[in-house]
Formats: sequence, structure tokens, C-alpha cells
Amino acid sequence: MASAEGFPASFYGEPGVLGLMANGISAFLVLLQNFSGAQTGVPAQGVEDILAVHLILIGGVCQMVAGLLSFRKYDHLSGTAFVGYAALWASYGATRIFLGSTEPQSNTSAVENLNSSLNMGLLSPPVRESAIAGLIPYIIMSFILAFCSATVNYIMPFVFGAITATLIFEAVGVVGKWALVVSGVLELLILLFAIYGSSSLLIKGLAQRYVLKGFGSPLFNVLLLGTANAKTANSLGQEKKKNTKYAEPTALGFFCDTISPFVFAFYCFCYIKFFTVSVAWVSIISVAQLLSSYYAYLRQDCYHLTKFGLHCTYWLVKAWEEFVLSALMGRTVSTESRAAMVGDWFFVASAIVLCILSLNMDTLELVHNAGFLLLTISTVSQIPLDGYYIFFGVACSIFTMISLYGTFTRLINTIAEKSLIPVGPQPVSTEHLQNTLDFLKRSKGTVEHQNPSHHSGAELPDALFYITNGLAAMSAIHSISVDLSFLHLTVPWVLIAGAIIQVYVSRLQIYGGRRFGSVIPSFYAAIWAAWTWYRFAPLLGITSDAAYGFTAGAIAFLVANGFLMLIAYRNLILLSTTTVMEVILVCFLLSTLGRLPYQLEAMLSVFSIICFYGALASLVSCIFFGNLLPLGPAVFKNAKKMEAALDLPCPLAESRLTSGLITIANLLDQSGVCGIPTDTVYALAASCKNPQAIEKIYNIKDRPAEKPICICISNVEQLVAAKPPFSPLLWEFMRNVYPGGISCIVPKGDWLFKLVGPAYDRVGTNDSIMIRVPDHTVTGHLCNITGPLAITSANPSGEPDSTHHDMVIRLGHKIQGVLCDGKSNEVVASTVVNCLKINE
Repeated sequence: MASAEGFPASFYGEPGVLGLMANGISAFLVLLQNFSGAQTGVPAQGVEDILAVHLILIGGVCQMVAGLLSFRKYDHLSGTAFVGYAALWASYGATRIFLGSTEPQSNTSAVENLNSSLNMGLLSPPVRESAIAGLIPYIIMSFILAFCSATVNYIMPFVFGAITATLIFEAVGVVGKWALVVSGVLELLILLFAIYGSSSLLIKGLAQRYVLKGFGSPLFNVLLLGTANAKTANSLGQEKKKNTKYAEPTALGFFCDTISPFVFAFYCFCYIKFFTVSVAWVSIISVAQLLSSYYAYLRQDCYHLTKFGLHCTYWLVKAWEEFVLSALMGRTVSTESRAAMVGDWFFVASAIVLCILSLNMDTLELVHNAGFLLLTISTVSQIPLDGYYIFFGVACSIFTMISLYGTFTRLINTIAEKSLIPVGPQPVSTEHLQNTLDFLKRSKGTVEHQNPSHHSGAELPDALFYITNGLAAMSAIHSISVDLSFLHLTVPWVLIAGAIIQVYVSRLQIYGGRRFGSVIPSFYAAIWAAWTWYRFAPLLGITSDAAYGFTAGAIAFLVANGFLMLIAYRNLILLSTTTVMEVILVCFLLSTLGRLPYQLEAMLSVFSIICFYGALASLVSCIFFGNLLPLGPAVFKNAKKMEAALDLPCPLAESRLTSGLITIANLLDQSGVCGIPTDTVYALAASCKNPQAIEKIYNIKDRPAEKPICICISNVEQLVAAKPPFSPLLWEFMRNVYPGGISCIVPKGDWLFKLVGPAYDRVGTNDSIMIRVPDHTVTGHLCNITGPLAITSANPSGEPDSTHHDMVIRLGHKIQGVLCDGKSNEVVASTVVNCLKINE
């Protein structure tokens, strides 16, 4: 059975196999592209397209999968590298397709080639210059990845270093064909290094040890880069990990914030005349930044979830705005049209919020947010057009340098798990900032007596939900303008923020388990998408009569939003948001009928202000685990009862109450499965007196039958009473580590019958059993009442561990109760120690 599980586990356990091979094959595909062009002097468009598509699929999609698996394996470096290179190869593949379509073909006549060249000179963008603008920042980032990987092993530095050199000659080869020969040699080296590295990892995964050299032995010790300041590290919380089931995505977020502004800087300084190709580079790297936001969510990190989601939205909006300006209307556009776009001010306000909330973090984080604030100010459309691009270009250059340093710092510090590279002190203490915000709330007389740990994973995306709606509403102002050129500008702003990013927010709400949380963002995404289509209709020549087709949709939106108002009773801000949206939808309906008596600016502005406050309050509440800024009380007096009836599908018991402990014990005795706290994360528990209840756990978690379940006891003396034939060394070890966050695998025997009785065949494997003695008063008392419990982590298989009882409630329709104890003491499950051969 072990051999059957070993082979597939090696692919999941060593995602570097897929990542390194994807890099090697991608380099080989680029080599073939260069060879194809060198044979005839010009690239064959059909061959270029086929190879470029393969480059996107293998280098982009496959390597993206490797990056995602690396993040799940808590591998900061590989996750950042593979996702970053996935964006690189996908962008370069897209550029190659565009380049192949704009090159004159050898099988056409000279006159046709001349006409084609003239047309390309007038209509097509400078593809080669755009490729250089995208390759240069990846060269810098690839060098950083190669350097950082040298602190981990000595195979990846050769792979990443060869990629760095290859990108240099690829950039030179865009303007000089001779460099492609050197690039081809380096691409062969990448393939060879990748094959060796993949073989090493694959054999290691199968043999469970390093057979081929290269991994496990770094070129130099990362600690040589600096001396960690323990006092600073502790004060900044550098040693803390929010959820070690997933790697920290901050380095990837900084990585993406390096690429996008660099491309914009090239464009702003007029090296690139058109943004047609560059929009693909920025869009693809923005998808990678959205992944960094997603993994911040999985780590229960509301701040970085919101930050990287906001940055992704900003880069996408600006990229497609510049694409519209450069591709459809030329770079210049009337100052009046730019001044009418007020959505930038919402970016400025959001950037100020991030600056304030990062005061209790390190100086690097504050400086990075200040750079983003400068960036948003530089794109305010009221800036005169003659200085607009210069200001924006300088801001992009500054932000690129800050993000570059941030990428290197976050990578090194997360690899070393210490603050080796200086990030600066904490500008303001957490307590001082928290007290200041709390004082503002008390000064308004709005103190709310609410559990500060009430916030669950489902509430983490709330801030991003308010941001996307507020930005869409601000961008929709003046969209009734008859200036068709300005309507072009409105489309990317409203569509990207209000629809595309909000679909991502909706997915997070579903993942978090909130029953109604995903309905509102999904519905509002549809509203803003329909709004965009309606405003874009005149550009497609749709007559006013055809616009009546939107009337039916507006009526449907109006009715559906009325039902959303009924479920928005949780707080006043959410109810206000849905109420104002109802008024906006009435105006939308009147607009489709041509009966709108006034413009929509007033209501859209009110909606944006409410969303801004909602984003601020939600972000503060999640970061500081308390309602420091009020979201308003529940609207109905019996709202708590209604919420309990809607959102709590199983009984909840308070861990601090004896009655709550007895309630859960009774449910367990009645063959129930309950969620309970432990000294690490929350667990699902079933009484060993009821073997059928243990079988339920497998169905609840969708847990594979071959994965055993451990048992939990209150103290070591409970184990001594069963008289297991353990060696003195094993007894000494267990007495030293128990109670604590350790799970010991020990030999199974007849002694286990005395401990678990009829559950003997339902726990552990045929030969071994894993035992837990949690260092948790509540769990210990519960085991004293019920006897030994069969436990496993309270999460569906493959999903994050539950670090709060709110996260256990997502399984409430399958379990019989939850013992609520607030936030868990740890964010990772217990450490498993195999004691089967402890004497050896």
C-alpha cells in the first residue's frame, strides 16, 4: 500500500518537477522559434503561432500549476518563481504571436511586402520595443530569483541564472539577430539543467531521500546575508506565520508590482508609442498578482488580500485605459474627457487607507504604500496632459525600485524565517494605532459590545467587495456623456472593477462559507457588466429603440435587489449599500426609457462614499480583530435570532460554560460528530464508544479511506492505565512532550482495546496508532467526560485548517455541534512524530 501511495504523492510533494521541466521545455520552444526564423530570414507565421501557443500552455499554464502546488507546500521561493516565470513565458508567447502576425512573409511578392510594411508602420504597434519593455524587468527579477535560490540548493541557481542570461540575449535579439544564436545555446543549457533538476526531485520523491546531488545543499548559507535582530523581528512579528499550510505570497505581490510599473514607465517616457502589446504583459502579470491576493486569503491575511487585489485592479484598469487611448484614439485625448474621469480619486482614497493601516507594520510596507499613493496621485486625470505622462512615469520608476527591494527582502526573510534584510522599524505600535481608532469610535458614542474574534474567513474579502463597487460607481459618473471617445474610457474602469474583480470576490465569499455573502457580489457584478454594455451600446451603432431591450433587465435587477435588501440586515452599512443601489437601479430603468429627470452623479457619489467607509471599517475590523470602526447595528431587533436561524445549521456551545461542555459531550455520546478546539487548530471529534460516528467523519471531510484517524486523550496517565508495552525511552519522550502540540505514532496492540474499545478497527492503521494529548483545558475536560475521542482536523480534505469556530460552522449541515472557543491558539495542525523505531 505504501508503494501505491508513493508515486502519485511524489508529484504533489515535489511540484518542482513540473516547474523545472516547464521552464526547460519553454526555453526549447523559444529556441525552435528562433531557429524557424533564422532558416528563412523571417519567421513563418504558422510555425510561430503553433510554437507560441505551446509556449503559453507549457510555460504558462503548466508552470502556473507548479507554482500553486509550491505555495500549498509552503515553498515561498518556488511558488514565487514558478508563478512569475509562468507570467513571463505566457507574455512572451503572446508577443511572439503578435510579432509573427506583423512580420512580412517570405512567400508574398515584394510589392505586397512593401505595402504590408507601410501598413504596419501606420497601424501596428512597435512589437519589438514592447517586447524589450517587458523582458527587462523580468531579467532583473530572474537574477534576484537565481540569487535567492542559491541559499536553498545549487541546481535552481543554474536554471534561473541561465534563464536570466537567455532573457538578456532575447532582448538584444529583438533588434539584433546575432544575439539569438547565443540565446539558443543558453536555452539548451536551461533544458539540460531542468532535466537534471527534475530528475533529482523525482527520484527524491520516489526514494524519499536525495540520490542525485543538487538539492538540500545550498551554495551559501542565507544567514551570511546579515544578522537577524531578534528584538526587531519579534516586535514586527517576523517569526509569526499566519497559516503555514500555505506559503507567504507577499514576495509574489511585490514581484508583480515591479513588472507592471516598469512597463508603464517605458510607455510614459515615449519609448513605446502604442500600448497594444504591453497590455498583454500587464494583464498576465496582474493575474499572478490576483493569485497572491488569493493565497493571502488562504492565510487569513485580510490586509494583503485587499492590498494586492487593489493593486491588481489598478494595473488592469490603467493598462486597458491606455490601450483604448493608444489603439483606438491615439495617445492624445481631450483634456476635458480626462478630467471627467473621477474614478482615480477612489484609488487615491484607498491608497491613503493602506498607508494608515500599515503604520503598525514595518517601514518597508509603509514606504511601499506611500509609493502606491504617489502612483495614484500621478494618474489623477485633472493633471494637465502635457505633464501627465512625465509625472506618471517618474512615479512608476520610484514604485518599481521600492517593489524591487521589497521582492528581494521578502524572499530572503521568508526563506531564512528571520529579518535578515532590513525592513525598518515599526513606525507606530499596534496598540497605539488600535487605541486611536478605538478612541474615534468611543468619541462618537458607538461602542459595540461584540465578540472581537467574530470575524471569520468569509468576512475577509468584505473590504475588497466595497472597494470594487465604490470604484465602479465613481467610474460610472459622467458616463452618460455624449462624447463617444470618453465612453471608451469608462468601459474598462466599470467592467474590470465592478464585474471581473468582483467575481473573484464572490468566489472568495463562497470559499469562506458565508451563506448569503456570495449572492450580493455576484449580483452586483452582473449589474455593473450590464451597465457597461448599456453605455457601450451607442459605440456599436445600437439605436435608441434597441435600448429598450435593457428595460427588462433593469426591472429584473430592481426586483432582485429588493430581496437583497431583506438579507442585508447584518449591519447598517450593508443595508445602506443595497438601498442606494436600489435607487441607482431605478435611475437605470428610467434611463433605458429615456425618462431620467436628472443625472446620476449624486447617487453614484453617495454610493461610493458608503462603499469607501465600508471598506475602511471592514479592513480595520479584520486586521485588529475588533469593531474599532462601527459598521452599524443590526437593523432588526431579532436580527441575532434570524442570523442564528439562517447561518447556524447546528447547535453552538460556549467553551467557557460548563453547560456548553456538557452539551457537546451529550452529542458525542449520542453518536454525533462535533467540532472542538484543541491546542493547535479546530478538530472534528467522535467518541470512541461509537465506531459508526468515526465513519461519519470520512464522509463529512470527503477524506480518503486509507488515511487513518488519531485518538485524543486527556493525559498520559489515561494511557498508562491501558498498560501498553512501550520502551522506557518512549515513555520518557511522551512525558516530556505531553501535553502539547505533538502527535506520536506508536505501535498498535491489544492494549488499545482497553483504551478505545469497539473503535479499535476504526482508528489508526493495522499496525500503528497516532495519539494526541492536547495542551488545552477545554479539550482535556471534554476527554475526561467522554473518554478517548477520535479526532481529525475540522476542514474538508485539501482545504485550509480551521483556525476559528466560524470556519467549522461551514460544515454545520453535516455535523451535530460546535464547541466555540474563538480564535485557535495556533494556525497549523500538530507536529507528527513517528515513534515506531524510537529505540533505533
